[in-house]
Amino acid sequence: MIVLFTDFGLHGPYTGQMKAMLHQMAPGIPAIDLFSDAPVGNPKASAYLLAAYAEWFPAGTVFLCVVDPGVGGTRPSVIVEADGRWYVGPGNGLFELIQRRAADTFSWDIDWKPKRLSASFHGRDLFAPIAAMLARREPPPGRPRLDDADRRRDWPEDLAEIVYIDHFGNAMTGLRAAKLPAGARIAAADRVLEGATTFGDRPPGTALWYENSNGLAEIAVNQGRADGELGLAIGSPVEIVL
Repeated sequence: MIVLFTDFGLHGPYTGQMKAMLHQMAPGIPAIDLFSDAPVGNPKASAYLLAAYAEWFPAGTVFLCVVDPGVGGTRPSVIVEADGRWYVGPGNGLFELIQRRAADTFSWDIDWKPKRLSASFHGRDLFAPIAAMLARREPPPGRPRLDDADRRRDWPEDLAEIVYIDHFGNAMTGLRAAKLPAGARIAAADRVLEGATTFGDRPPGTALWYENSNGLAEIAVNQGRADGELGLAIGSPVEIVL
C-alpha cells in the first residue's frame, strides 16, 4: 500500500492530484490517507508524528510524505528504507526520527526526473511517481546517499512540544510515553497534569495526559477540548515533572 502523509489540509486539489498520479502509475495499489493535516510547514514536529504512526504499518508499505516548506530550493529529494518500509519526500529532517530509530536503514538521492517538474509541487510531479515505482517493487531510482548533511542529528530523541491537535482538541506531544519515568506528570500551559489510562479515569472537565494508541504522550480534557481550555497549539512547550 501507499500511505500519504502531508500538510496539504483537508480541502483543495493537492491530495487529489497526487492520488490521481498514483492511480495512473500504480493502479490497483491502495492509497491510504494517514495525515492530510500534519503540522504545516513544520518538518521537525512532523518527524516525531510520522515516526510514531509509521510503526503501525507492515514492512513493504510506501510512505509518500510531503511537508516541504523548501520545495524548489536546495533541499535534496530522498528515498529512505527503514526496517522494510519505504519513505519518499524532501530531505529536510522529515525522516530523521525514522532513520534514527530503525535497526536497518538505507537512503538514496533521487536522480529520476519527470518530463514536467513544477517548481512548487514536487509531491505530484516527483514524489508521487517515485512512490508508485516503489509500490510496484521497482528498485529505487537514485544513488546511495554519500552526503547526509541534511540530517538533523541535533534534534532530541523525544520532543517536549505539542506536535499535533486532533479533531477532538486532544494535543499530542513528541514524547514517547514508554520513555517517561513511572508516575511522571506533564506540565503544560502553567498546569501540571496527572497521568491516566483513559479519559474516564478523571472527572469530566479535568485535564490529564495519557499514552495514546500510537505510543505518544497526549494531553486531553475529559469531555472537553485541551487545545481551547489550556491554550495549546502546535509548538507549545511541555515539561516532564517527577
